[in-house]
Amino acid sequence: MTPLRRHRALTAIWGTPRGWRGTIASVNHSDIGRRFILAAFAFFAIGGILAMLIRAQLATPDSAFVGPAVYNQLFTMHGSIMMFLFAIPMFEGLALYMLPKMLGSRDMAFPRLSAYGWWCYLFGGSILIGALALGVAPDGGWFMYTPLSSKAYTPGINADVWLLGITFVEISAISAAIEIIVSVLKLRAPGMRLDRMPLFAWYLLITAFMMIVAFPPLILGSILLEVERAFDWPFFDPVRGGSAMLWQHLFWLFGHPEVYIIFLPAAGVVSTVLPVMARTTILGYGWIVAALLALAFLSFGLWVHHMFTTGIPHMALGFFSAASALVAVPTAIQVFAWIGTLWNGRPELKLPMLYLLGFFQVFVLGGLTGVMLAMVPFDGQAHDSYFVVAHLHYVLVGGFIFPMLAGAHYWLPHFTGRARVPRLGEAAFWLIIIGFNLTFFLMHLTGLLGMPRRIYSYSGDMGWTWLNLLSSVGSFIMAFGFALFAIDVGLQIFASRRSRRNPWRAGTLEWAMPLPPAAYNIASQPHVDDREPLAADPELALKLVRGEGYLPEARYGWRETMAVDSATGAVDHVVILPGNTRLPILTAVVTGGFFLSLLLGQYWLALLPLAGVVALGWRWAWLLGAREDVGAVAIGLGQTAPIHREVAGAPSWWGTSLLLVADATLLASLVFGYAFLWVVAPNWPPPERIDGGVAIGVIAAAAAVSAAVLARRAQASVGTGSLGPARRAALAGAAAQAIVAGALVATGVTALPAPTGHAYAAASWALIAYATLHAAIALLCNGFLAARIRAGYVSAARAQEAAIARLFGDYAAVATILVLLCLFVPELVA
Repeated sequence: MTPLRRHRALTAIWGTPRGWRGTIASVNHSDIGRRFILAAFAFFAIGGILAMLIRAQLATPDSAFVGPAVYNQLFTMHGSIMMFLFAIPMFEGLALYMLPKMLGSRDMAFPRLSAYGWWCYLFGGSILIGALALGVAPDGGWFMYTPLSSKAYTPGINADVWLLGITFVEISAISAAIEIIVSVLKLRAPGMRLDRMPLFAWYLLITAFMMIVAFPPLILGSILLEVERAFDWPFFDPVRGGSAMLWQHLFWLFGHPEVYIIFLPAAGVVSTVLPVMARTTILGYGWIVAALLALAFLSFGLWVHHMFTTGIPHMALGFFSAASALVAVPTAIQVFAWIGTLWNGRPELKLPMLYLLGFFQVFVLGGLTGVMLAMVPFDGQAHDSYFVVAHLHYVLVGGFIFPMLAGAHYWLPHFTGRARVPRLGEAAFWLIIIGFNLTFFLMHLTGLLGMPRRIYSYSGDMGWTWLNLLSSVGSFIMAFGFALFAIDVGLQIFASRRSRRNPWRAGTLEWAMPLPPAAYNIASQPHVDDREPLAADPELALKLVRGEGYLPEARYGWRETMAVDSATGAVDHVVILPGNTRLPILTAVVTGGFFLSLLLGQYWLALLPLAGVVALGWRWAWLLGAREDVGAVAIGLGQTAPIHREVAGAPSWWGTSLLLVADATLLASLVFGYAFLWVVAPNWPPPERIDGGVAIGVIAAAAAVSAAVLARRAQASVGTGSLGPARRAALAGAAAQAIVAGALVATGVTALPAPTGHAYAAASWALIAYATLHAAIALLCNGFLAARIRAGYVSAARAQEAAIARLFGDYAAVATILVLLCLFVPELVA
């Protein structure tokens, strides 16, 4: 097959139809990645406009530009947009677009999940922006601390918009995290061992693991607060046994790792772009990976760093203060590796390099003030002052935006196929760096002079006037810089000359393809023997176009890409990815209907879209698979491999396992909250506790164990080809899960007090609801397996559905038993 015929055949399979029908149906990772990036930049512009309004208000004392109610919405939405609608989605977009190309793959592991995450992000962000336009935006600060955000002090829907909108958006983040992990671990080019991966992939892999552990506590906190606001379950009400501190713990269990979740992908950009600009290889590859792992571990032990002034015991203060200072060590290892790389190479002062130098200046200063705030005595003085605002922006803008701007100019030829317009980008850089430092450096001084954050006005005799005025002037200079950046990008897209392939002479695989890349990325997949394959073999790009790699032929309309052993990179199997479909947007619309029903207080109506999500999820899974075994297929280079449907450990199994990891983190957070209330909250022990219900609880536990055993028996029967017994075991497992759900609800109804009376009852009901929900999910999995066996989609070779049903059965059993122990053990011990 000639290269041109190969290109046409692959484009016919991987391409997206023109028009709006193609737009809403596309699941291609390049399309989804670009949309994420453009939408994130649009939200960044909105957040930036809000910041300028804030600075206009604070530029002079006693300003009447906006009142306190509007100002509260402005700073709340500015923080929420920048954290949830810009920083994380921007990184997701870059990962979705770039990761398969750098790994030598043709797409991400779950293209439909990528598309679903995109639509959830768009709809959730639109809810927040729509609320801002209607004047009912969140106004309690982006931390949403209770009791300020509780019903008594925020009676409107402002807080509900934040809780439901952010939770909706977080679906997108969890989806992206699972997608990234499975793609990095499985969908690499053959031969790409873990120690041959681009450093950027390491950064994304570790960040994604952090996301699936860090985000569930925030999702749980949002659910609990929304339930309190909607149904008066007093999780955070100290009068009825709740605790406002519980919200802070759940929020910062997410919030502090969030800082590193934002920083690490940007640091990955630095580690990718810097060696190319220095015309050398990165120094200390292994040390950097070790530093990343240490940073990820330490970041989860620092959340109390944000709560030093809340009355934490002195022993805990000392521990968290030391841990906060310790995190500087792995960060410093990366900084020294970057400096060593510059020292070792021959740096060129091109535009991406300018932004990297800006990153060094801003981020190092932000890191130093971070060490200052890690010291308890200093934090007590500077807490909730503008010093913290300055530190936050030096870390996040320095640690995220400057590297991302460097990455934007580095990869724009890849996105657009166009070379950049000279000079304009340099002017934008100087406006941004000067404006940024003028704005935020002075805030250190304002904070040290005692100006609290989030005040909407101040008196002229406080001594803050000239500092605030200069900060406001700096913010407008910075805004002009970003506007110039946007103009520069627009000119590059619409008016610049075409770029040559690999304009930076980089060695990573994303440059081994024509610019802009085709929908299928590369005509054939390479065998990788080096960390910089393109530098090791300059003819690699031409060889791949000629089909001298893996999967060089288009066949059966399959979207094929190679899967490898996670550690060694050896060929494992061929993954056949699903094609374009409207299921993701339909599912996202119905999911949005669920959240809107809750936002409008139509709780019974919310059951309708919930049933719709279940039905669409069933349809989503049903469309996969085949009724015939295929066996091994040719993959090029004289080799064969099985397809993913006929192997153990396929991407769907990995994805399910990671979903359950995130799910288990949410359960762990719920159990933590239950224990925290028992130990710390006021007005405990509760006046009424669980009374009886032991016999029903034993029935629930026995049924849960039986259901797990039946799911395992069904899987074993499928493995031996005994499909009749497997189907009967799956149906029996579904019946057992129905008993579990019924027994759990009966335990709550007959033995627990009303959930509105005390936080104990509310937390106990929350535990029961969690276990019941998972029994229902396991029931559906068993039912789905039985239906698939009957329809002929399951055989001894095609056994994935049985393995996934077993995973859910095991997890539901563990969750049920853990919940029952939480309910009954305190009574037995007492």
